Formats: sequence, C-alpha cells, structure tokens
Amino acid sequence: MIHTLSISDLTVSRGERLLFQGLDLRIQAGEAVVLTGANGAGKTSLLRAIAGLLRPDAGEVAFHDGDGNPLDERLARGRETHFLGHQDGLKTSRTARQELGFQCDWLGHVQCGLDDAVEAFGLAPLLDLEVRRLSAGQRRRLAMGRLVGSPRALWLLDEPMAPLDARWRAVFADQMRRHLDADGLILAAVHDPLPLPARTLDLGGLT
Repeated sequence: MIHTLSISDLTVSRGERLLFQGLDLRIQAGEAVVLTGANGAGKTSLLRAIAGLLRPDAGEVAFHDGDGNPLDERLARGRETHFLGHQDGLKTSRTARQELGFQCDWLGHVQCGLDDAVEAFGLAPLLDLEVRRLSAGQRRRLAMGRLVGSPRALWLLDEPMAPLDARWRAVFADQMRRHLDADGLILAAVHDPLPLPARTLDLGGLT
C-alpha cells in the first residue's frame, strides 16, 4: 500500500512551453496537499504525470510503503491510485447502475463497495437513469463513487468539487476526512480551498 509519494526534481512541459521545473514534493499517509496556481500553470499536468498518463521531461515520481520500501511504479499506479479528472470518464449510454458497476469491477471493488458508494453519494435515485440524463453535479457524484467502491490509497483530484452544490461538497469533505483517517493520501488541484486542513503547493503561472 502506498504510504509515501515522493516527487523529485520534476520538470514538465506542454508542447514547447515549460510548465514547471525542479519540482519537489513529499506526501505521507494521512496528509492532503492542494495544488494552486493560474490556469495553465501545470496543475492537471502534474496530476497526470503522477498517475502515469503523462511522461515528465525530467525528474522522478516514486511510491513507498510504510516501511520506506520502494513500490513498483506500474503496480502502485494500477492498484493504489485513483485519478479523478475534469472529464468524469463515464459512458453516457449506460445507466448509472451499469456505469458504477463497470467502474468498480474494473478497478477491483471490495465486498459491499458498490452499496457503500451508493449510500455515500446518494446515488440510489439515479441508478436507473442513463448517464446522459444526469446533471453535471450528479455525474460527478457518480464518478466519485469509485473512490468509495474501490478503495485506493492515493487520490489525485482535479477540481473535484467544481460541479457540486453546498450539500454534496460537505458530503465529499466528510469522505475525504474518512480517507485521510484511514491513512490515505490526497493531492488535489483546486481554485477554491478544500474544506479540511491541507498543505498548499502553489505552481504560480500567468493568468
């Protein structure tokens, strides 16, 4: 299980534009870190680089267990990391029930994981609706279901609360606290502060 995420001397560019260079960051179990900065500063690119969806120009992303032993990067990403991006990654022709089941089966859900996800994010009234009929906030809640249905140590979140109203932001804040209390790790790109204690890494950038 991932206990520590270490980023050393990381450099990432997009096309010919340098986003950031020489970035160092260390996150340990039970800790949340928020990424701030202007649009285009590289917040999403950093999350994607950690998730293995983008190859950095230089530097290292490493994962360690509770004893400090290095973990295989491919296995750590494949089994212990959730990436929730701007795009929810949902198939719109499926019902919410089918999509949640597919997502959790694909990621490897625990027993009662689907039921826990439905309860956590109030998904019961949505299950028989096609995803295309859901609002942006409802789709985000459905996408968040995988975080509970298929527990993983490291949550990489890109503006996770943007489509949510105050009620569901409070619900998700509670889920994040539960995750941290269970020795999870959270790295979230945000414009608005997370409603829980977190360190801040400002990537700066131009507006």
